[in-house]
Amino acid sequence: MELERLQKYIARCGVTSRRKAEELILAGRVKVNGTKETELGTKVDPDKDIVTVDNKKISEVNKYIYIKLYKPEGYVTTVRDQFDRKTVLDLIDIKERIYPIGRLDYNTSGLLLLTNDGELANRLMHPKYHIYKTYIAEMEGRISQESINRLETGVVIDNYRTAPAKVNLLKYKDSRSLVQISIYEGKNRQVRKMFDAVGHKVVKLKRISFGEVSLGDLKTGSWKNLSNDEIKFLKGNQEG
Repeated sequence: MELERLQKYIARCGVTSRRKAEELILAGRVKVNGTKETELGTKVDPDKDIVTVDNKKISEVNKYIYIKLYKPEGYVTTVRDQFDRKTVLDLIDIKERIYPIGRLDYNTSGLLLLTNDGELANRLMHPKYHIYKTYIAEMEGRISQESINRLETGVVIDNYRTAPAKVNLLKYKDSRSLVQISIYEGKNRQVRKMFDAVGHKVVKLKRISFGEVSLGDLKTGSWKNLSNDEIKFLKGNQEG
């Protein structure tokens, strides 16, 4: 077999996405044939070299797994947590190693995708594929059409302007607003920061869909394997 970049091999083994694999390498958590490798340009021979992550040997995935989870509030979207908080993997009882595609905040609920397909995860997290993630946000105050227009054209957060969003006011609820918003970027706490930028604090946030993959009939805290059509949609959006 031809030599392969170390981070790509780690992703192909289902450990994590390629981007996260690069972080593991730089952090000194990866060894090749017993030697710590911290260079991103390192290449390996999958047929001959022994690669370990955190001193555990990794190997290529025999079967890819694609799962959707209805994440409750109060769980972190990581494989493990330094503060020993509950993670989304505590909700899924399978023996295979999987990890989340992207993140949802600790206090955000809703649809989360998990897989052991590192290449697919790496591509789906890239904003250039324009896969819209849709959220329902409940916020303080009665949002105006002017604020909605600003969100639709992009607002400045963290010194950059967000890409255009799709925004729909669902209803006013006393002194609060219920709004549906779709974005294809995935910056840290982006939806909350976008509403902050137009003067509205989000008090409840739920993601209801990732492109054509939706929560469907999932109950809070439950999960299921993706259907063939859902997998086909995700893989169709990684080409190019």
